[in-house]
Amino acid sequence: MPIAVHLDVMLARRKMRSKELAERIGITEQNVSLLKSGKVRGVRFETLERICRELECQPGDLLTFEPDDAAD
Repeated sequence: MPIAVHLDVMLARRKMRSKELAERIGITEQNVSLLKSGKVRGVRFETLERICRELECQPGDLLTFEPDDAAD
């Protein structure tokens, strides 16, 4: 998938564990793990907003578009 998730990088920069983020934003630790691994097909804007608020970052810090050359 050409959308890459960098949640693990932001968590490391903020010195926060997945469990702590999950508790703060009100989702399960398993869902945070799925987000970190990029194994989700979508994310609610509400969830993205909560993550950005807690990590003090922008959505672009968490998600990047990396074109897949095979799709061209």
